[in-house]
Amino acid sequence: MKTNLVTRKGFNQLKEEHEYLWEKKRPEVTKIVAWAASLGDRSDNADYTFNKRLLRQIDRRIRYLRKCLTDLRIIDPSPQQFGKVFFGAWVEIENENGDIKNLQIVGPDELYERKDCISIDSPMARALLKKEVDDEAIVNAPEGKTSWFINKITYE
Repeated sequence: MKTNLVTRKGFNQLKEEHEYLWEKKRPEVTKIVAWAASLGDRSDNADYTFNKRLLRQIDRRIRYLRKCLTDLRIIDPSPQQFGKVFFGAWVEIENENGDIKNLQIVGPDELYERKDCISIDSPMARALLKKEVDDEAIVNAPEGKTSWFINKITYE
């Protein structure tokens, strides 16, 4: 089951994406579809087929965003959290090989097109929760158990 938490920044980005798709992108694509449809035979019309498919994808994303934006709960960091890993934290972690990662723990809806985040529902985030700097987190990953050390914790 997916967690319905979101950071304030993530909520605003999702809202901006909805507004962009609804107010700008969808009307542009609708005009192209209408123009292509007016040309006649739609079966051989690549403009019509491609843009009709694109319009369906946009509509699907808009429906998803509308539903998700009403269900999401915005979580702002509180001063009691500082020094420990909780939702919204930026965490710098390091493994035994010296590989360093800097990740933010966010809700699953914020992961869309982002590489510097992990979902609160992921095994890595679950292992990091409530840990402090210099603590070790044992992550039960599909490849097996891995050990990560926390170097730094910050909140926006």
